[in-house]
Amino acid sequence: MNNHVRQRFLFIILSLTLIGHLTIATTVQAQLPDPDGKPADMTKKVQVFIIMGQSNTLEMGKVAGGEGSLEHAVKNESLYPFMIDDAGNWTKRQDVRNLHVMGSGGPGKTRVLRDDWLTVSGGKIGIETGIGHQLGNALDAPVLILKSAIGNRSLGWDLLPPNSPSYEFTDTKSGKTFVYAGYGQSPDKWEKGTEPTPIGWKAGVQYDGDVARAQDVLKDIGKYYPGATEYEVAGFLWWQGDKDRYNTGHASKYEENLNNLIAALRKEFNAPKAKFVCATLGQTSMENAKGNEKLILDAMLAISDAKKYPNFKGDVATVYTNPLSMGSASNGHYGGNAKTYMNVGLGMGKAMVELLKK
Repeated sequence: MNNHVRQRFLFIILSLTLIGHLTIATTVQAQLPDPDGKPADMTKKVQVFIIMGQSNTLEMGKVAGGEGSLEHAVKNESLYPFMIDDAGNWTKRQDVRNLHVMGSGGPGKTRVLRDDWLTVSGGKIGIETGIGHQLGNALDAPVLILKSAIGNRSLGWDLLPPNSPSYEFTDTKSGKTFVYAGYGQSPDKWEKGTEPTPIGWKAGVQYDGDVARAQDVLKDIGKYYPGATEYEVAGFLWWQGDKDRYNTGHASKYEENLNNLIAALRKEFNAPKAKFVCATLGQTSMENAKGNEKLILDAMLAISDAKKYPNFKGDVATVYTNPLSMGSASNGHYGGNAKTYMNVGLGMGKAMVELLKK
């Protein structure tokens, strides 16, 4: 099936629910109305949705150009009609604020990469576009999409949550037992019985930094969302896993670490019932996954299995993105194809809306 036909097929009203999972396979973009341009009801608390992960959460989808660009998708393929107004200009939501903060490592050295009302500006878009349109349409309250993320980070090391301990594994070739660092320890891996050599990084340092940067924004909410005085963290959105797929130790512990991450984020942001949406790697299919990619895919599907994790029932969803991806892979940022980022964002946003309804 070519990409053009595949894209049309995706937007037939279709959602896939696996046994024990809430797994959104696609979204219904035709049902999204045009933004009305009106501000949100500021008597209500700002609903904050925090995006975390690695480089695939960044703005990687190209706006201008030929096939694969957002302009081509909208103007030549008649997709995402809510993205442009009658004059052909990009629409702007006055009820959804789009903010991206970034820094390498721990707290401090924060850069504000974007702080505006949800629209298309600059040369790239990310998943926050689709997420923001879904949430803006579904909620009467003001919405803040708060992204705190940077590229090239693994859940098993850089983003390791504080409740994930160290663990051991035995190398089958050498017979040696290695220890993977838990939170606050370094280095990543060392041979048991030897003295680890300190390095200038620690497990969880990027987790510390990304959480702190998001918390700094929320301490001064009125600065980033004009007119805001109160907020609540309503949900987290996670698209990550590329770096972990190169390390069997990290991949094998992905489910445990992801489970711990949800609990840790809820605690950090005082949001015990905040919803959590996880998106899978686009190149990884349920039919053909193997090795580390299968370990990560299985882990992502497992956390939304209410039988396995009853404490997450109705609160966690996994978006299976393979049918939404328009080519390439996570390590190539899906070739910069804007439709991948729109589709995945719309899918994640729809999944979050469905969880909020529960």
